[in-house]
Amino acid sequence: MMKKTYLILIALCALAASGMGQEKKRVSGIVRTANQQELSGVSVRLVGTAETSTTDSKGRFEIQAEIGDTLLFSCLGFEPLREAIRTTKMDVNLTPEERVLEEVVVQHTLKAANRSSGIPMGVFSPKLIERARVQEEYAKIDENRFISPLQEALSTFAVDVDGASYSNIRRMINAGQLPPKDAVRVEEMINYFAYEIPKPESNQPVAVVTELGSAPWNTSHQLLRVALRAKDMPKESLPSANLVFLIDVSGSMYGHNRLPLVKSSLKLLVDQLRDQDRVAIVTYSGTASVKLSSIQGDRKMRIKQAIDELEAGGSTAGGAGLELAYRMAKKNFIKNGNNRVILATDGDFNVGASSDEEMEDWIVAQRKSGISLTVLGFGMGNLKDSKMELLANKGHGNYAYIDDISEARKAIVTEFGGSLFTVAKDVKVQVEFNPAYVQAYRLVGYENRLLEANEFNDDTKMGGDMGVGHTVTALYEIIPIGLTSSMIAGVDPLKYQSRPDVVAGEKNNELATVKFRYKDIKSEQSELQETIVMNETRGLDQLSEDFRFSSAVAEYGMLLRDSDFKQGSSFEGVLQRAAAARTHDKEGYRRDFIKLVENTQLMMSSAIGDSE
Repeated sequence: MMKKTYLILIALCALAASGMGQEKKRVSGIVRTANQQELSGVSVRLVGTAETSTTDSKGRFEIQAEIGDTLLFSCLGFEPLREAIRTTKMDVNLTPEERVLEEVVVQHTLKAANRSSGIPMGVFSPKLIERARVQEEYAKIDENRFISPLQEALSTFAVDVDGASYSNIRRMINAGQLPPKDAVRVEEMINYFAYEIPKPESNQPVAVVTELGSAPWNTSHQLLRVALRAKDMPKESLPSANLVFLIDVSGSMYGHNRLPLVKSSLKLLVDQLRDQDRVAIVTYSGTASVKLSSIQGDRKMRIKQAIDELEAGGSTAGGAGLELAYRMAKKNFIKNGNNRVILATDGDFNVGASSDEEMEDWIVAQRKSGISLTVLGFGMGNLKDSKMELLANKGHGNYAYIDDISEARKAIVTEFGGSLFTVAKDVKVQVEFNPAYVQAYRLVGYENRLLEANEFNDDTKMGGDMGVGHTVTALYEIIPIGLTSSMIAGVDPLKYQSRPDVVAGEKNNELATVKFRYKDIKSEQSELQETIVMNETRGLDQLSEDFRFSSAVAEYGMLLRDSDFKQGSSFEGVLQRAAAARTHDKEGYRRDFIKLVENTQLMMSSAIGDSE
């Protein structure tokens, strides 16, 4: 028995010695498409190591590896391929991915390989292109209409600080495609930009200002601007943060503008963290798992290492991911701190509770936990915008769409406090219009944030949250009393009752009363503020730059939507007002808006010419 054991040990040692002496060999080959076209720019990685290579213009690669190792081939627009090395010469074929990214379709397939895209002409079929376009999902928007104050004197809505719609439509236009109407949420376009609103007094978390001028697209109408601003706080005074990064690593997140962009974006956020902050990482694909247990924010290298190790693949168990992330947030809850789940996804939940109704019910049930939800949207061609917006709205949080690293910097670095640290919660606005002066009014945007009048005073009904330094703008278009307007549907005179006499407010020159409610972050009881808007319309040159710029963004939104209420809207008017309202544009966002409008005008003009 001893002799047999001795012989086995000798054999094992011999095998180990032969393995130690084995040298890596030069493995080479060619990567092609299924129809035998060479692919350049394909990443070739030796699995389990940092060893990488890239195919040249002829699809050729070389890499140092051993027989039995595994290579991972990945290229934007193609399914990743893992292939075991059986010989030093290996050729492989890549298959176009089913969830092809819209920008790849537009920029690479349609503009062709002669621009050195690295993806050959004809790889994607027209049917695949069309399927990619219709996979995106947006909630239907029925535009607000003009309302008589004799029928509804009160207009009530929850504030919305999201800017996702603007960055999303910018992505589409920059890729050469006009956005679908329901992707255009005018209030989010307006609130993408910061405005120079006076800071609130020291004992108030929110301040309100109003302006009244002529509506630029119909000068016989009035335009009322209602603007709020949350108080500022220095970074060192912000409460400690308990953050859980919930990262979608499913197959739909494969592609450079999905998971790789998520990684780069979250690492920017890690750089903003302080010693007193904590971070955990939860991932989900077919199942949900804890990638990193909660650690202090000063351990930045460890957090970034965990982020760098993430890879995409598998189905999408978004519901399970949310449940695990909330459990982690509750486990490490910081009393009077900023407890928040940060979800990074394209919104495509296809395993477990995935319908909008199921997600809404579950998120609503978590409201009392004291944990907020921030949603960062990524990807194109498969974007589930409606689901991500719903989650953020119901989760006491905000929603940003990130299409490139510049947008990540805006959402995560420039607006760090506003995006992640709430100073006023459940903020609601209610405007009462005086029928002595107002024949009809229309709230521009906010269609999915409307509230019933009685919900304004009901503290159990949720409003919107405002973070440090956040600004919110709402615009009302007003038809003055006595003006004949095609925007108002005619109603026959009543037979059994007459119009009530308008007495209240007739002689006091009050156009409207603006009220808003908010809760301190430590309280469940709201506080009320209000201000009076006098019926004194000022000329455009007497109004603030912010009035002119926000009205330009609203007009651009109506043109994009081909709104029933665009009236005399024009790109020329948008560009003129926006160009004259750029004094406060440190980051260049208003300048970029002007370029976006110019590009849209050219695209729309071309589309009209093609249809003639």
